[in-house]
Amino acid sequence: MEILKTGGGQVTGVARRGATSRTAAGSAVRAAPLDAASFLGVPEAELTVAVRAAIAGLVVELEDLRAEVRMLKARLAAAESAADQDPLTGLNNRRAFVRELKRTAAFARRHGAPASLIYFDLDGLKDINDGFGHAAGDAALKAVAQRLSAHVRESDVVGRLGGDEFAVILLHADQAQAEIKARTLAEAVEAEPLAVAAADLSLRVSHGVRQVDPAQDPEAMIAAADAAMFGTKRGRRAALA
Repeated sequence: MEILKTGGGQVTGVARRGATSRTAAGSAVRAAPLDAASFLGVPEAELTVAVRAAIAGLVVELEDLRAEVRMLKARLAAAESAADQDPLTGLNNRRAFVRELKRTAAFARRHGAPASLIYFDLDGLKDINDGFGHAAGDAALKAVAQRLSAHVRESDVVGRLGGDEFAVILLHADQAQAEIKARTLAEAVEAEPLAVAAADLSLRVSHGVRQVDPAQDPEAMIAAADAAMFGTKRGRRAALA
């Protein structure tokens, strides 16, 4: 209940939606003592029962509007969050990741602090889908997302760029440091087989690293890290041949 103060007395109105009806609010206002010369610019002599009831009604309507604004803000925040989230893994989607990469580049330019981008590709996703079904493929993608997220700092950013492609932004990490971290993350992803469809699937990822260049477009940086990843993948295939 919200208190509307006069000079020496008080006018009481209901401020919570549904707590009391406007009739009850008017009764509360009518019962309150008034010994001030005016209230909200209205002379005491004009504060009739009807005026008091109207004031109480306006208080209720104001709180109703505030509640609706709060509800709309919450819905807008939820919609914005959903627009930035990959629905399968819960990671940042490409749109959100590119935005974060742009912010990282701006921070690096302003403060001269290094940052790096790691691009990951889940090897053999098509084979998993074909051999065990798309549910198994989805489980593999979720496992990669969870394992990457579990081995980075809160300040780092993990995203799914689409399909079998993932990326990580490492803050305060130069190229050499990011190369070491990339191998650590790959080992974390590949450490344990994934049990799906009565089988144990071995997950394998290829990665490429590029230090963030503040002068470069985010999409160009992603493309450069992607190209480095393909170089790693070709090298792995050549070693197995």
